Amino acid sequence: MSDMLNEPENVLENRQASPDFSHVDTWIFDLDNTLYPSRCNLFAQVDQRMSAFIADYLRVDPVEARRIQKLYYVEHGTTLNGLMKEHGLKPEAFLEYVHDIDVSMLEANKRLSKAIDRLKGRKLVLTNGSRGHALNVTGQLGLTDHFDEFYGIEALGYAPKPHAAAYDRFLELSGTEPLRAAMFEDIARNLEVPHTLGMTTVWVRPPLHPDAARHEKLAHEGADGPHVHHVTDTLEDFLETL
Repeated sequence: MSDMLNEPENVLENRQASPDFSHVDTWIFDLDNTLYPSRCNLFAQVDQRMSAFIADYLRVDPVEARRIQKLYYVEHGTTLNGLMKEHGLKPEAFLEYVHDIDVSMLEANKRLSKAIDRLKGRKLVLTNGSRGHALNVTGQLGLTDHFDEFYGIEALGYAPKPHAAAYDRFLELSGTEPLRAAMFEDIARNLEVPHTLGMTTVWVRPPLHPDAARHEKLAHEGADGPHVHHVTDTLEDFLETL
């Protein structure tokens, strides 16, 4: 696995410096760990609730539930996708349960709000979470009114990023022209298909701890590839340069 933390500093600077987005009229943002920093650890709640749901649904102990959860995330793109494929799970109850979380630790981000507001064109959220989760999170961040639409996993027919079917469905629903679109994501592999489609891509790089688990390292996997056009550690810092 390539590790962006070992990439020479001047290479990172070249991939960030003076980005030209004058051709972009559709701005597409991932939700979790992209519109807010990963240090908020909001996903920890979702993570715990997924394990609890799996333990109950499959009638397994917590350790086995955790193993299945992470295995399916690695192999299928999302735990939900794995449960649907391997066990025929109906997704509605799962999404409702795992996204019933407390978002009060998120604070309104005025800098990010202003930076997104200045962008010319449509602004869309594309997430592997539910639409309701996206509305809940962006509402707490004070960002909801800046977005024209929210595309959750339901709208994508439950096909998650990074699968091509998710992006094909998104393009069909949103009427987005890929060559005039920019995609912001915290998981580098989720930018491979947008790059192939002709989108401009930005990796919002999360921290990588030396002792991180395999599923946590996936966000950095392949991040030195050609599908990552720009890199930033903080979304608002990057948007303010445009």
